[in-house]
Amino acid sequence: MPIEHLALIALVQGITEFLPISSSGHLILVPVLSDRADQGLLIDVAVHVGTLGAVVAYLWRDIGRMLTGLWRASRGRGDPGLTLALQLILATLPLVGAGYALSRYGGGVSRSAEVVAWATLGFGLLLWLADRIGMTVKRIEHMGYGAALFIGLAQVLALIPGTSRSGITMTAARLLGYERSEAARFSMLMAIPAIIAAGSLAGFDLYETGDVRLTRDAVIAAGLAFAAALIAIAVMMSWLRRASFLPFVIYRILLGGGLLYWIYA
Repeated sequence: MPIEHLALIALVQGITEFLPISSSGHLILVPVLSDRADQGLLIDVAVHVGTLGAVVAYLWRDIGRMLTGLWRASRGRGDPGLTLALQLILATLPLVGAGYALSRYGGGVSRSAEVVAWATLGFGLLLWLADRIGMTVKRIEHMGYGAALFIGLAQVLALIPGTSRSGITMTAARLLGYERSEAARFSMLMAIPAIIAAGSLAGFDLYETGDVRLTRDAVIAAGLAFAAALIAIAVMMSWLRRASFLPFVIYRILLGGGLLYWIYA
């Protein structure tokens, strides 16, 4: 794959993965709007793995707390980090179950530009509504298991391209009254097990193919996506500590509306 195509995919993924604007929807649109061949799911997953490295680097304190909590639990001691780890596991289970059922029995969800357009627009408006009516009084430390499960169930909707995994989980957290930066923080933590699962499967597929060129492309794309995602995370978190989701909502409305005009007109 040409290096400029890889760079484009990596930058799109890195910038959009943790913003509430749908990275998968943008990855689908890149070949559609640029008249290039679809990069394929393996490259899609490779750039997701790159963004995983970025979120681990940014949230290393939370990850360290969870690992410490699990270690102390193995020695029969409770710890707040253990609670967060268990909430993260609980929030991930609905997506794992739905993803397995869809791949085994449902045949997958359409990756068409039309699906992306409607999901981008509709779930963008839902994010705006949640951000308007949701209180800003709770932090992750206040989260219970019921709230974690609710956010996890909302994450299942991210199987629809254009929904945005980060967007729908932030929407659910805002509906429950979590601060904007805290909603983004928990959403990014939820990305870790989801990306690890997808990345492990794709890595096994790469090993099975023995395609050196495809493996090289995947490594390059992952590295570029890591750098782009780390910058995007820092900018987003700085913004959400002092302002609302409105710029992301406006972007989604413009993108979704523009795509629908392009498709139907």
